[in-house]
Amino acid sequence: MNQVHEKRSHSHAHGTGDEEKIMTRKQKADQLKSNEGKESPKKPKVEADNDQHNGKATTEVAKEFEEFCKSVREHLSAAQMREILEANGQDSSGSDASVVIKCLDMLFYGPLEKCQICNGDLEFDGNRYSCKGTYSEWSSCVYKTRSPARKQEPFKLPDSVLSSPVAELVKKYEDPKLRPHRYVGVTDKPFLGMMISLMGRLSRTHQYWKTKIEKHGGTVSNSVIGSFLHHCRVSDLMIPSLVLLFIALIKCFCKTLGAGVTCLVASPAERERGGSSKLVEAMERGVRVVSEAWLLDSIEKQEAQPLEAYDIVTDLAVDGKGIPWDKQVPEEHAIESLSAELKLYGKRGVYKDTRLQEQGGQIFEEDGILYNCVFSLCDRGGAINEYCIMQLVKVPDSNLHLYYKKGRVGDDPNAQERLEEWKDVDGAVKEFVKLFEEVTGNEFEPWEREKKFQKKPLKFYPIDMDDGVDVRCGGLGLRQLGVAAAHCKLEPMVANFMKVLCSQEIYKYALMEMDLDAPDLPMGMLSNVHLKRCEEVLQEFIEKVKSVKESGPKAEAVWSDFSQRWFTLMHSSRPFIFRDYQELADHAAASFECVRDIVVASHMIGHMGDNTLDDPLSDRYKKIGCSISPLDKDSEDYKMILNYVEKTYEPVKLADIEYGISVENIFNVETKEGPSFDEVKKLSNKRLLWCGTRSSNLLRHLHKGFLPASCSLPVPGYMFGKGIVCSDAAAEAARYGFTAVDRPEGFLVLAVFSQGEEIMELKNPPEDTKPLEEKKVCVKGLGKKKPDESEYIDWKDDIKVPCGRLIPSEHQDSPLEYNEYTVYDPKQVSMRFLVGVKFEEKDTVMDAQD
Repeated sequence: MNQVHEKRSHSHAHGTGDEEKIMTRKQKADQLKSNEGKESPKKPKVEADNDQHNGKATTEVAKEFEEFCKSVREHLSAAQMREILEANGQDSSGSDASVVIKCLDMLFYGPLEKCQICNGDLEFDGNRYSCKGTYSEWSSCVYKTRSPARKQEPFKLPDSVLSSPVAELVKKYEDPKLRPHRYVGVTDKPFLGMMISLMGRLSRTHQYWKTKIEKHGGTVSNSVIGSFLHHCRVSDLMIPSLVLLFIALIKCFCKTLGAGVTCLVASPAERERGGSSKLVEAMERGVRVVSEAWLLDSIEKQEAQPLEAYDIVTDLAVDGKGIPWDKQVPEEHAIESLSAELKLYGKRGVYKDTRLQEQGGQIFEEDGILYNCVFSLCDRGGAINEYCIMQLVKVPDSNLHLYYKKGRVGDDPNAQERLEEWKDVDGAVKEFVKLFEEVTGNEFEPWEREKKFQKKPLKFYPIDMDDGVDVRCGGLGLRQLGVAAAHCKLEPMVANFMKVLCSQEIYKYALMEMDLDAPDLPMGMLSNVHLKRCEEVLQEFIEKVKSVKESGPKAEAVWSDFSQRWFTLMHSSRPFIFRDYQELADHAAASFECVRDIVVASHMIGHMGDNTLDDPLSDRYKKIGCSISPLDKDSEDYKMILNYVEKTYEPVKLADIEYGISVENIFNVETKEGPSFDEVKKLSNKRLLWCGTRSSNLLRHLHKGFLPASCSLPVPGYMFGKGIVCSDAAAEAARYGFTAVDRPEGFLVLAVFSQGEEIMELKNPPEDTKPLEEKKVCVKGLGKKKPDESEYIDWKDDIKVPCGRLIPSEHQDSPLEYNEYTVYDPKQVSMRFLVGVKFEEKDTVMDAQD
């Protein structure tokens, strides 16, 4: 889609305001810190000990179950329990410990039914029952429940059990009517089974946190050595029997739950002061030291959050953080992402960690095949989000080297890695092909030559790289920008504009904001084959989900399957499950369009780092193939555009701060791709309208012209189908151009837009947008606000400029905030001006900069 469709939310949570959609990682981290010491006002009430199970209280059932487990384990072996599971059609796989847990659960509560989504087996994970089955070749089933269905029939017992001393005890629960029923509810015990140590000055007293931790299922230790089960009895815990099951089973297996505490909670200030002996001891013992926010978030979300994401000292270790980016707080992730050096730039790139490029190493090529592959696998059910790299590298005056790496983004210390030298070329090739088949379940040559590939469950999928240089490597680094601009023969303002388009920074920032920023994968150098595959998967899913009649878990499974499929194709450092169309627009459609445009930029920019003195900016300007010139600030056009901005802009609100914009400069643009201004001005019903764009997408727009949206979704920007969308409000375009407070510069585009003879006015998305696309009519989406028509002006060549002040429209029930104009023929839109803007706090006066 064109630039208007690059809108995205910077939070995966369901926001209600624009300020949530543009929140940066740093702002989210600051918000997290500001909430320390506060508790969420929204907490479900959780009943505990007064729940009845066949006339028995929760604690009575728990105690009964504990005694049952102890007796059964004393007289039945793991082999016998495995036999019991098999006799009753239950899952008998796994270790002896897991078999015992599953068998005791079955004998006491009854045999589990299969998963209602995929017919897989359910297994208790300590908090709820999770399905271990496979939904499709792309995804594991993610169905979870606290109240699983159980077979209402007597279970079967092998002869060896019937002749055992516990036969009568076991048979006591054979009748489904006499079995205890599971308590159905949400536990508010996120710290269950944990022992937590506190250190230093926190925002609340240690006594306050001790009370809170114990209330939510944990215990507090004064040292980093201790044992949770030494401090508590199951019967003392006022918690649902679902969770008591887990604790009771653990107590059956061992005398203690662990040799030390789960974590040490401390203030980040402790590390600045050098820390105490307690902190040093925790680090030596490998105990996580986390911030107070971990307690707050775990209580609020009623589930213990990943300790890695709140770590405050691990970066002091010799090996570095070693924390996957999806486990880090957003602020830390952003810092690492923006400072990371791209390790693989494209199909001919030698992976940086091999260090073979320093020896002149090159990717081995034979019979037209480059032996360089990268893979991705996202499987939420299996908690997998990994990449894999395989290369054969030929080093001059040396042998062939085989490199293999598999791991999570940002977690190099725990990655599987091997680098082997091979004297036998054929042997190295065979080993490479063997590894490819092990990793993917597919043959190598059919993939490389014909792109034939069939995804296999829990196997990696190839990320098809193109032969070029990812702009995050080939673009100009910060130290090179000044030199390149100084030697540029272009007009200074144009040279500065080209400096922005050719810098690594804007592309790294865009990919970081979309969480597609893995330095191990060349996301800015994907092949057209791969991009086409992504587009097809997105469009197929949209058609499928629109026709889904089911609701509840079955509908959720459809979304989950797509999410895992999408984040395998578009490897994300923070994958999640899509929940609605808005998330789909923000994090799939807009992300795809942005990556597609960055790939074009990568091919246009190439590798600029080695020739900054040879005027590379002028060279890339010629490659873009358009004319860009600064607009005279005293010209009538400049004044008209300033007025248009001022009248139709509304501040972007972020938290309690409103951000206005100041116009930095304006460029006159004439592109070679798409219709010229002279061609469009001959058409009917023309308007000068706004389009918003990321800086990272701008080069493609200038070089290739506007493209229609990649899909049709019932949300703003996509609701009228695969068209090119503009707005009569600068405020609408600014939403897309303003992505972060810490990156305030951006661009708005003004385009001459012909509505044609037939204009259809709508305020809600039609069920099917294909008729609109086929008829190629113009659709005007009616927003809640509109420019005052009495202030419109006629520009030139009968082009209207809707530069009236924004006023409420008669369509207050519209899903659109501002009017949207959609056409389906690229020949109806011609880019005319680029408006460079800077977003500033509201009290800044909006005016041209001197």
